[in-house]
Amino acid sequence: MFDRSRRMLEILRTARRYGLGEIAGDAAPTWLLGKPRSFDEPLNVRLRLALEELGPVFVKFGQTLSTRRDLLPEGMAEELSKLQDEVPPFEGAEARRLIEAAYGHSLDKFFEYFETEPMAAASIAQVHRARLHARAGEAQGREVVVKVLRPDVHERIERDVAVLYRLAGLAARFHPEAKRLRPVEIVAEYDRIITDELDLMREGANASQLGRNWAGSDLIVHPEIHFDYSTETVLVMEHMYGVPIDDVDTLKAAGVDFKVLAERGVEIFFKQVFRDNFFHADMHPGNILVQPEVPHRPRYVGLDFGIVGSLTADDQRYLAENFLAFFNQDYRKIAELHVESGWMPADTSIEEFEGAIRTVSEPIMNKPLAEISFGLFLVRLFKIARRYRYQVQPQLVLLQKTVLNVEGLGRDLYPQLDLWATAKPVLEEWMRHRASPRVAAERMRNQLPQIMDGLPGMATKLMKRVDEGTNPAARELERALTDITHELRSARRAMRWTVVGTGMVVSGVLLVIYPPAPIWVGIVGGLAGLGCWVQASRG
Repeated sequence: MFDRSRRMLEILRTARRYGLGEIAGDAAPTWLLGKPRSFDEPLNVRLRLALEELGPVFVKFGQTLSTRRDLLPEGMAEELSKLQDEVPPFEGAEARRLIEAAYGHSLDKFFEYFETEPMAAASIAQVHRARLHARAGEAQGREVVVKVLRPDVHERIERDVAVLYRLAGLAARFHPEAKRLRPVEIVAEYDRIITDELDLMREGANASQLGRNWAGSDLIVHPEIHFDYSTETVLVMEHMYGVPIDDVDTLKAAGVDFKVLAERGVEIFFKQVFRDNFFHADMHPGNILVQPEVPHRPRYVGLDFGIVGSLTADDQRYLAENFLAFFNQDYRKIAELHVESGWMPADTSIEEFEGAIRTVSEPIMNKPLAEISFGLFLVRLFKIARRYRYQVQPQLVLLQKTVLNVEGLGRDLYPQLDLWATAKPVLEEWMRHRASPRVAAERMRNQLPQIMDGLPGMATKLMKRVDEGTNPAARELERALTDITHELRSARRAMRWTVVGTGMVVSGVLLVIYPPAPIWVGIVGGLAGLGCWVQASRG
């Protein structure tokens, strides 16, 4: 508690030194503003510098906020996007000690060699090159990288996140727009993200899942995880080779087709979000390599899987429909979807919101990426949405961040990229797949038993809670619940007979019309289906 209070005082001193009380405007209390004075740097720059001074947790929080155009004044998001998660490495000898403590053995037992000098360092962990001992049948051991958490990182992050909660609580109490902005929920989402990053086994599992999702693809490849050598604090993975995606000169020298590279990046993102519902949510250039061996079909290499995202089925569907409606310039559909999803208040005027969306969308339609700024579009859209009491969706933070990363990546690689034309076919294919009879039948088949089995169970639980004494009303309720349970079970049996019967009748008709087998087989199947319907009518 003392450590957290001291940290709060440190944050207060930093805020006063950089004049961050200006963010609150005239409502800022004197104890936060300090003495009035002028500054050489604008507020947005001072905020970035203050967050960098406060350390890694606040840097990462600022990076997250940089995607929230609905929370920040104009220009602040762009400045916060410059925050870099760069910290000096800790001693290689300390890294060896931490890994040996996690293993309970000397590193020599597992590795032929281990480079003491780290490859890279960040606020959560740093990585070292190494080579495993050769196994039976291997000419030499496998080249790997070893990622190890920083010493005392858990304690520092727990302290700073607790402070963020206290600050969010103050904002929720005093900020006039707290209900819409939901500061505590935003910190909670950030807390979940950064806590997940502290478990390297989770990161390994994320990489493994992404590898399965893209197995055999020539679009992107992921490192193999060596789980036998990994723990919560140590992760050992295949050493991947490639050219950093921001090393444009090397990629040009290799003859890489930048148009294809940019289009492939967009395709990967949209397939991760909609096809797999499992997307890499930290796609900045430091986490992406390119393998240029086939220059006209360059392949991406994904790295650093501490932050991944997924959406609820409803959010996934609403987003896909919003994207497609936007591509088709159906602004009324966008307005309706925002209200239907609960992102906008139920009393929002569809007609007014439709007009507002048209105002910010029309100027950028059918333009190449070089001529538009998706970030500027979001700024204008969020400003309009704020007027209509837009409800901030914390679960979409990662997706918004990744969308902006993808836009920046595409702009750097191929400024003429038509983002919409690249993404639209992926979304349309996903929507067609989702609406196909086979997929719809599969969803029904998976969900129907749960629904039908769950209802009698609910009734049974209610019955157990009924007073078993002499209360006549309780006994009457018990009899009613018994009748309901019987009816539900009968309905479940009838539903099953109906589904089976319908399938047999349809199959029988198809066999008669398109006979790959004797016609009598179709007739018998159809009659059997009718028999199932008769059985269903009996309950």
